[in-house]
Amino acid sequence: MNLKEVVGMNLKYYRYQTGLSQEKFYTNLELNPKYMACIERGEENITIDHIEEIAFKLGISTYELVTYNESHVVNKKRIDEKEKIKN
Repeated sequence: MNLKEVVGMNLKYYRYQTGLSQEKFYTNLELNPKYMACIERGEENITIDHIEEIAFKLGISTYELVTYNESHVVNKKRIDEKEKIKN
């Protein structure tokens, strides 16, 4: 797993913990939800400034967004399934 994928997985995991959709969460941060969807899928790069901003808004450290966490992989599968049901 590369760093883009780790950051994307963590963003999705922590965003899901807020209970907000991509659109609501990222619009509140004044970030483009469609672009951030690509970030969550590990397809695009994100700036350090955005990582810091998102971590601050989530109340976590930037370290938590860039560090691989096995439990987020398991939970990510559950999150993906729940989001499919919503759509």
